[in-house]
Amino acid sequence: MSDTASTAHLLGRLRVIDARVRRAVQRRREADPGADDRFRGLYISETEVDGLMAGAGRRGPPAPDLEAAADLARVEAEADAAEAAGADLRLRRLARSFGLDAFDVELLLIALAPDVDPRFERLYAYLHDNVSRRRASTGLALELCGAPVASGERRRLGPLGALCRHRLVAVEEPEHPFLTRSLRVPDRVTGHLLGDDTPDPHVHAVDADYTAVALGDVDLLARAIRLGARLVYLREPLGGAGLSLATAALAQLAMPAVALDLTRLGPDGDVEELMGRAAREAGLGDGAVVAGPVEALAGRDVAAVRAVAEAQARVVVIGSSGWDPRWSRETPLILEAPVPAPRETEALWRRALGSEVVVPPSQFRLSPEQIGRAATAARLQAGAAGRALHVEDLRAGARAQNAAGLERLARRIEPRVAWPDLVLPPHVAAQLSELVARVRQRHRVLDDWGMAGGSSKGHGVKALFAGDSGTGKTISAEVVAGALGLDLYVIDLATVVDKYIGETEKNLDRIFAEADRVNGVLLFDEADALFGKRSDVKDAHDRYANVEVAYLLQRMELFEGLAILTTNLRSNLDEAFARRLDAIVDFPMPEEDDRARLWERHLSPGVPRSGDIDVAFLARAFRLSGGNISNVAMAAAYMAADADRAVTMADLIRATEREYRKLGHLCLESEFGPYHHLVATPARG
Repeated sequence: MSDTASTAHLLGRLRVIDARVRRAVQRRREADPGADDRFRGLYISETEVDGLMAGAGRRGPPAPDLEAAADLARVEAEADAAEAAGADLRLRRLARSFGLDAFDVELLLIALAPDVDPRFERLYAYLHDNVSRRRASTGLALELCGAPVASGERRRLGPLGALCRHRLVAVEEPEHPFLTRSLRVPDRVTGHLLGDDTPDPHVHAVDADYTAVALGDVDLLARAIRLGARLVYLREPLGGAGLSLATAALAQLAMPAVALDLTRLGPDGDVEELMGRAAREAGLGDGAVVAGPVEALAGRDVAAVRAVAEAQARVVVIGSSGWDPRWSRETPLILEAPVPAPRETEALWRRALGSEVVVPPSQFRLSPEQIGRAATAARLQAGAAGRALHVEDLRAGARAQNAAGLERLARRIEPRVAWPDLVLPPHVAAQLSELVARVRQRHRVLDDWGMAGGSSKGHGVKALFAGDSGTGKTISAEVVAGALGLDLYVIDLATVVDKYIGETEKNLDRIFAEADRVNGVLLFDEADALFGKRSDVKDAHDRYANVEVAYLLQRMELFEGLAILTTNLRSNLDEAFARRLDAIVDFPMPEEDDRARLWERHLSPGVPRSGDIDVAFLARAFRLSGGNISNVAMAAAYMAADADRAVTMADLIRATEREYRKLGHLCLESEFGPYHHLVATPARG
């Protein structure tokens, strides 16, 4: 019923335009004796030139058309009755949404007519005296509206007029004089007025999937929008529910959301064009635009973000950074988007999983939309494997939501080792377990139990792994990441440290900015190169080096994830940084029993071994770290494989000699014992 009434209203208004066009044709025939010339429009006769020179071509506005006014009044009275009966008249709703007055609506209808009724093409061509000009020109549109073509009403079809500003009418052919430029109504507007709600394809291409759930202060945001807030900025951390908050507030106001995922806009995508279309889409539905994350436009100039913030619609912008005043001349309402609490996160997982009974992973900081996508990915993975859904599927689905930006700055490792692969003293293994528990339970302790108090510190966890090379620091970081179900990102210091002043801070800031967008564990290997002690200031280099360390300390405080730093020399770290660490784990050199376990582990069951291998002697005689033992076992295996035989004790002794020399150690008979003679004896195949 509503669409029928809306279409009837539109066609009724077009009948009024049709009557005006007919009268314009009649006036043209009466004023132009050559109107019946079959070659009219293909040449200009001498008579026409004389008439133009005499001013005969200057036509003023027609006299008021009382009959057209009566027709219009009748159509609008019927529309009033339809609206009173509950009908949604799209032409009227469009006028209200975009602030069009009666004159603007008339111009829109004149431009729209050929797209609804093809008769108008030929009639407009006749009135233009040009068969190729089948759309109304600006001059003809003004004439049909009864306005002088030289009046100020021309502004209505200018770039700042409501019709053009909101992309309801396009004024084409800018190379032509203003009065002969063609008017075109975009297909999306025509379709909308005729009852077609198919979205604009450019906007649809960057649609954001959203979950409108009540997280955060939905009432506050809804009230602000209802009271006229045109621009809102929602600042959200990783896993924040900014999109859900915005769409839930709009749903409360019964306003459709045009949600845009700016990460889907290509590097060469036209932001201004996209936002113009999105704003029009929002206006057609009397809704609002929700766009984010604004960081997706970080590589562009400020004008790109300004195009988002200053779009001709109500706009909710989402981003993780602070608001930059350069982004808009208008001051926005700035709100903090919430991070779902553990209970809310669990409820979101349950909602996404439906009847699936799986304990969802709690350590991931995911938005409601990411949780939905992660659950879908998990189901696909389990289905492809032909088994029931498992928590590992959920972890894999959650990891798949990570942005790829950090992989350009760090090496990603998907953990493939677990607790049984570690050979560590019990107290060290216990510290690692406590670190995992700290990450898993931080939201419960800090938020639910209120242990954060009034501290401005974030929820991030910083740990230091200290010990000699090869004692298991890196593999332990991988095990911790695996226990949390997260990927490990190893920071390459070569991409961070820069000899030029200020560049190291910029590089590190890029890393942390990307890390804030992923669920992962950061590993800074050999961290004392970055977080070394500050020294006395003797020259400008010392001063900037100290500023660099101070900046890094502050940036680490803001990181919300788990950052692990490793060092061979704990004493080299700056004391102020050490105080900021949540955990310090010392990795000692393995004792004899641990070394025996390491030898057995690295001489894996798949390696063919001769009966003369004496693991007890190797563990007792050589004080090597786990990394060194791995190197020895690997070298011995290559020797045996090249000789096409099993690994022998001689292979292991010779590989140990190579490792000793690499480390700068002497090969003493007191250590090598009965095998010392093999040290100087060449290997035989």
